[in-house]
This record gives sequence, structure tokens and C-alpha cells, in this order.
Amino acid sequence: MVRDPVHGDIYLTSEELRLLDTREMQRLRGVRQLGTAYLVYPGAQHTRFEHSLGTLHLTSRLVDAVNVNRSIAPSALAGVADDELRVLRAAALVHDITHIPYGHNIEDQSGLLERHDSADRFRSALAADTEVGQVLDEMGIRMEVLAVLVPAGEPESAQVPHYWRELMSDTICADILDYLRRDAYYTGLNLLYDDRVLNYFKIDRSSGHLFVDFEKRGLIRADILSEILRVLDARYFFSERVYYHHAKVSAGAMVALSVEAALLDGGLEPRQLYDQTDDSLLQLLERHAPADAAGRSRQADLLRRFRSRRLLKRACVFPLDTNREVQDELLALFFAPGRRAQRVAFEAEIRQALRRRGVEPPVVAVYCPARRMQLKEAETHVRFPGGGDIKPLSAFGDLVPRLADLEGAYRDLWKMYVLAGTSDRGTLALIGEIVADLLPQAHNAYEPLA
Repeated sequence: MVRDPVHGDIYLTSEELRLLDTREMQRLRGVRQLGTAYLVYPGAQHTRFEHSLGTLHLTSRLVDAVNVNRSIAPSALAGVADDELRVLRAAALVHDITHIPYGHNIEDQSGLLERHDSADRFRSALAADTEVGQVLDEMGIRMEVLAVLVPAGEPESAQVPHYWRELMSDTICADILDYLRRDAYYTGLNLLYDDRVLNYFKIDRSSGHLFVDFEKRGLIRADILSEILRVLDARYFFSERVYYHHAKVSAGAMVALSVEAALLDGGLEPRQLYDQTDDSLLQLLERHAPADAAGRSRQADLLRRFRSRRLLKRACVFPLDTNREVQDELLALFFAPGRRAQRVAFEAEIRQALRRRGVEPPVVAVYCPARRMQLKEAETHVRFPGGGDIKPLSAFGDLVPRLADLEGAYRDLWKMYVLAGTSDRGTLALIGEIVADLLPQAHNAYEPLA
């Protein structure tokens, strides 16, 4: 048993304790759950290690609810047997094992590496020659755990019921329900959902899907729908206030740019990132500085600034709501990694323009995230009154306008930045003027204070 500040006592079997004691799981103690968010919310020091414990705990709670609901209608609903739960708890415990430090910035937003949850990454992390893979082999469930974790469509995933994966990798699942509660606790934000939502999940016997039943006696259960929407709202507000906070974006961009330089110019191999912690990654980047003097100087400056929280400042911000018509063009010009040369040339033009105006140029960085970033879709299966078969919640957008609103709101979180290593408002404003000349088709919405 371990004591968790979010969920209280979490009970573990002797097998699960052995999994926790592997080198691969212990590494997660050094990988912060929210990456650079601690630079904005000082309490956000929690790691993927305790999140993994919380995901195991909530997986069991969801299974308990599923089994209680099955007892009410056993002919239509399925339950989860003890041997299945053993696999699911192990999968929940190791589900974040492929995460690298600041991974969302490096993978999802910058596109420098394949996503942490790709099949190849999981196959490598849970291979028979790893400590965690050896323990899973001794438990006799390594391939079953792998099948739970790899994305849908992979050969392994076809061998297990849908609900095995949906319990921890759906729009609303044990993973998300833990990190929403945990992130609220450690950031101090009062963005919570009601625990009752755990009780609403069932397993459809015919399709094998985990689902939420909105129907009762031919009528819609408005209370259940409102609780599901509260979870989705909480997830969006965390994205807006924490995950894409401008200072977190700047800090994450500095790390991503340093990783990019080390990969392309410093001899760093992607696999070297897979066993790092937050602290060891910075040391690794220092050892893989670019070979050229200018690249080394820029890399050293970015890492010094990051360590001392002297973050790059916003000179320009191009939000989607005022740049919809040119988003494709901006992505084609600047999105990493394929457009690095264009970004470097654009940054050089800005610095040269500053010199022509008698200003010694600071570090300038264009940060253009992926179009989708971490866009969340409502894929949790539901049943509406009169709807017949269960379907993803997104299929009922006409009945629930808030779903369409949330989808649009997630898209509108996209912003491209021009960042600079100066706090001088005049220099930042001057960079804005220069960028306006270089990108007249785009609208910079940011105005540095006078």
C-alpha cells in the first residue's frame, strides 16, 4: 500500500511492487507530469511516477463500477474478470513508460520525434530484455499488456477486447481522470469533476465497447450528460490555463529548440532521449551542442536561460482566430522539423534588420506548433435514448452543441510565436514591426506594454 495525496491509500500486489521497482519505472520519478508548467505554477512538481499509481487506482475503480452495473443487466452488459483486471492494472502502471522529459513539446507540438504512444516505442520499452519486460514475462502477461497499450489498428491491439484499451486510453478514462484531479491538486486550480462520473461506465456485451448510458426509461439522463461535459470542460480549461500557458509554451519551445539543434547538429540520437529524466536531459543537451560556434552559443544561451527562468519573451503572437486563412501557409513555412532551414533564415533576417536599425540582436526564435497539437476528440462511447447502437459521443454533436464548441475551442488554442531573448519592450516592439514587413499576410495580435 502507498499513500497518495490525491486518492488516499492505493493498494498494490507483490507483482505490481516488482514492476514499480524496475529501472524503467523508477525513471518516471524524474519526469514531471506537466513538463515546464512548474515555472508558472510552482507546485506542479508531480511526476509521471505517481500519476501511474493513480491511473492504476482509477482503473480498478472503473472496473468495480462496470461490474456493479453488469449485475443489474447481465444479459446486455459484460464484466471484467479478476485475471483481466490483473492485466489492466499492470498496463495502467506502465502506460507512461515511454514518456520522455518535456515530451509533449518535443513530440506533439514540435514534431521532432514520433509520439510516445507509438507501437514501436512501446515494443521497445516493454521488450523482453528490459527490466520491466522481464517482470511482465515472469507474470505471463507481457504481450497482453503490450496489446492494451499500442494504438488501435496494430496487430497486437486486435487481440484484446475494445474495453481493455478504452479503460485507460479513451477520451474519458482512468488516465485522464487521474491527471485532471492530480493537476488540479498541484497547480491549485479549482477545476474538478465529481467522482460520480466513475459510476456511469458499462461494457456493452455485443460490441465489447466501454460506454456511458445516457438512457433511462426512454428519457435522457441529463445529470449524467452534465457530469461527462464537466470532465470535458475541465480538460479544456486546463489546456487553456496550464498546458498552453504562454510562459510554459516559451519554456517548452526553448527545450524543443535545444533538442532540435542537438539532433540535427550535435550528434544526438533519438534513442538517447528515451531513458532521460528532466535534469539529465539538460546535461545531455550540453554534451551535444552544435559543432559550429554560432550554434554552440545559441544552445548555451537557451539552456542557461532555461535553468535560471529567464525565458524568451513574446515579440509576436499569431493566434488562429485572426490567422485562419494563412495557417496553412505559416505551417508550410515554419513547422518543424522539415522547415528548420526556413525558420533559421527567417530568424537571421530579423536579426539583420535589427542590426541595420542599430540594435544588437538578442536570440530570436520562431515557434510554430503542429496544427493539431493535442486536440482532444470526444470518442468515449455513449448510448442516447432512441439511438440504438452505442456510438462515440462526437457522433451526437447535433444533440450536444457544447461538443462542437469545445472542438472549435481546442483548435483556437493554436498560436505561432516569435520569441526573443530580451525584456526590452522597445526591442520587442521593433521585432514586431520587422516581422510585420516580412509576414504581411499574417496578423500579429500581441502588443508589448510601453
